[in-house]
Amino acid sequence: MTTSEKEKYKCIIPLLASGDEEEDKDYKGPTPAELLEPLFKQSSCSYRIESYWTYEVCHGKHIRQYHEEKETGQKINIQEYYLGNMLRKSPLLDPEQEEKENENDSVKEIPTKNIEGQMTPYYPIGMGNGTPCSLRQNLPRSSSVMYICHPEAKHEILSVAEVTTCEYEVVVLTPLLCSHPKYRFRASPVNDIFCQSLPGSPLKPHKLEQLEQQQEMMKMPFRRAKEEEINAAKEEKFSSFHKPVAVGIPQLLTVGTTHISKMTDDQLIKEFLSGSYCFHGGVGWWRYEFCYGKYVHQYHKDKENGKTTIVVGTWNKEEHLDWAQKNVARTYHLKDDGLQSVKMVSHYYGNGDVCDLTDKPRQVTVKLKCKESDSPHAVTVYMLEPHSCQYILGVESPVICKILDTSDEYGLLSVPS
Repeated sequence: MTTSEKEKYKCIIPLLASGDEEEDKDYKGPTPAELLEPLFKQSSCSYRIESYWTYEVCHGKHIRQYHEEKETGQKINIQEYYLGNMLRKSPLLDPEQEEKENENDSVKEIPTKNIEGQMTPYYPIGMGNGTPCSLRQNLPRSSSVMYICHPEAKHEILSVAEVTTCEYEVVVLTPLLCSHPKYRFRASPVNDIFCQSLPGSPLKPHKLEQLEQQQEMMKMPFRRAKEEEINAAKEEKFSSFHKPVAVGIPQLLTVGTTHISKMTDDQLIKEFLSGSYCFHGGVGWWRYEFCYGKYVHQYHKDKENGKTTIVVGTWNKEEHLDWAQKNVARTYHLKDDGLQSVKMVSHYYGNGDVCDLTDKPRQVTVKLKCKESDSPHAVTVYMLEPHSCQYILGVESPVICKILDTSDEYGLLSVPS
């Protein structure tokens, strides 16, 4: 290669093959269908709640779109459509087909889909024989369920889209595929190009050295400012950590599980119980923000329209105490030593934004649950809507395990002594 100043270099273009590809070739483990088998055998269902419709994916069985309304006298009126039913009795192939799949697996191209800007491999399962579609001469609705690896997912529905009239795509996040190398998420590799100067040329091109010196000069003021920030933070001993939790893991899809800042547990608990340390979570369009003793918000950020926020519920201690006298605010589980410990507390947050469907304020029951994890600072946040504009917000974390036993008969928590 020759630069604009006639400096000459011999450059080596790297091979793009990687160890991951070798791992793909050597993989002899279960097929994707076999990895998903436990999910289908459990007869489990996943739900996605949107402003009007709720989507139900009962894995290996059906996909349903429905809306519930309470009429006078507490009668429930359900509007529903089946977007697809399983075409076979089992999503798994018969033994002969399975053997053919295994033979072809090493050469078969894995389909990918653009998920949040990243081409992501998925395993598709087709479902047909849904509710007849009047817009297509009563042909049955059909769907493709795309299962995507995410190590911390709980089989959440990431998205539901109608790609053509009465034909749907459903994306489901699952940890079950992650043991298969072809279905793991991979960031695009960065491969270095190595260059060696030829006789009569400098080790580095003159213009490259100038550019590097300019970049170094530009970094200096920022580096000094950063050092000052770090020193100030040390002096404050984390007193300024009032920022919301950042949801998701770098290079992975956003799910309701995150890892909160590893400040000291005592400091974290004080910040959480004071309402200044908020948890964020959610999958897809809507995200959720929970600030203990303050509010629950549902929000969406858009580059064009900014942030749209719906107040799901606000904290009022008197209203919660009244609610706790009529409902179970504290539940227990029996430990191995025969003693009881608090498993979960429930808090009532009312007076949210008025719901268009009910003309009443939204309300939410927040369930704070102890959940053991390999990561002591993992937090899972999820939202359910069992009735129109009446929500359940689940918050699960090892951090909560440390404070549940401080709860009183109304489920109210305090800083451990």
